[in-house]
Amino acid sequence: MTASLDQLRRCHFAVDLGAARSRVYIKGAGLVVDQPSVAAVNTRTGALIAVGELAERMNGRTPDYIRVVRPVSGGTVVDIEMAQRMLRQLIGDKMRRALRRKPFLRGAACTPHDADPLARRATIETLVGLGARRVELVDTLIAAAVGCELPVERPEATMVMVCGAAATQLAVLSLGSIVTAQRIPVGGEAVDHAIVQHLRHHHELMLPSQSVRPLQVALSGNGLSPQGPAFTDIHGRDVATGLARSVRVDTASVRDAIQGPLTSVLDGVGKVLRECPPDLVADLADRGIVMVGGSALLPGLDQMLRHATGMPVHIAERPDVCAIEGLGAMLEGRVQPLELHTPAR
Repeated sequence: MTASLDQLRRCHFAVDLGAARSRVYIKGAGLVVDQPSVAAVNTRTGALIAVGELAERMNGRTPDYIRVVRPVSGGTVVDIEMAQRMLRQLIGDKMRRALRRKPFLRGAACTPHDADPLARRATIETLVGLGARRVELVDTLIAAAVGCELPVERPEATMVMVCGAAATQLAVLSLGSIVTAQRIPVGGEAVDHAIVQHLRHHHELMLPSQSVRPLQVALSGNGLSPQGPAFTDIHGRDVATGLARSVRVDTASVRDAIQGPLTSVLDGVGKVLRECPPDLVADLADRGIVMVGGSALLPGLDQMLRHATGMPVHIAERPDVCAIEGLGAMLEGRVQPLELHTPAR
C-alpha cells in the first residue's frame, strides 16, 4: 500500500479512474459517481457537451464537429485536462463546492500495479485540478481486496484478480502487502476486439460500437463453456455493401476466437502461483481466487479459471465497484491495521 491507513483516514474523497468507468467516493456521502469514462467535445468551440452515459450513447452517432474522447486508457490518465473537466462535470457544482470548503482538501486514488512515475503523476495532477492539496495513491489490487472484504491484514494468503477493461491484474496478498503480482495488458477490450475481428474476417460483418457486450452475454450463462446455445443471431453492417445485415454465428467459433486473450490471463495466473511461497500456495488451495472488476462478469470465465487452476474461483458480490468501495472503507476508518500483542514479562 503506497499510503498508510492513517494518511487515508485524513482524505475527504477518493477516485477510481478506470478505462471503462470512473467512480468517486466522498467521505460521509458514499459512492456519488459511477459513470463511463467518456466525454463529448465540440471541436469548433472546445465546449464540453456531455460526459458519462450520455456521451457514451453519442459514440458513433455524432456529426464531424463533435468528438467523443476517453481521457483514461489502460487505467492511466492520458489527457489530464479532459479528465479534470469530465470529473468536475460528473461530481456536480454542489458537491464540488462542498469539497472546496475543506480547509486542506485531501484526495485518494487507485493506481494500477507497477504504474510508472508518469502515470502516477498524471493521476495526482488530475485530482489536484479538483482542488486537492494532497493526493494519496493506493494500489488497485489492495483497494479491490479490501472492497470485497478479504482479510488482507492477516498473515494468510488471499489472491485477488482485477479484471479491467484494458488490463488484468493478479496478486497474492498477506499482512496488508503484495507478496507477488502480475499485470497483464489483456482485459475486456481485448476480448471485444477479438470478437469484432472474428465477425469481420469470417462473416464480413461490422458491429456497432455498443453491440459487443450483448454478443458476449449471448454466449449464454455458461458463456465460455460448450453448454451454451449452438448459434446466435447478430445484427450489423455488411463490409462490402454497407447495408444492414443479420448473420447466424456459431458460438463455438466465437469461443475459439477469444481463447487467445484469455490464454494470456491463464499464463499470468500460473506465473503468480509459481513465484508465490509454498506456504501461501497451500492457503490458496483452500481459499482460491476472488475475481473483481467489470470483466469478471464475462459468462463462464470463472469456470474456465477453475478448470485450468484446479482452485476454487469466486466472483465478488459487486465486482465492478470493489476498488472504490475499498478506498471508501479506508477513508471511513473501517479497516484496522494488524495489532501485535507482545507477552507481558
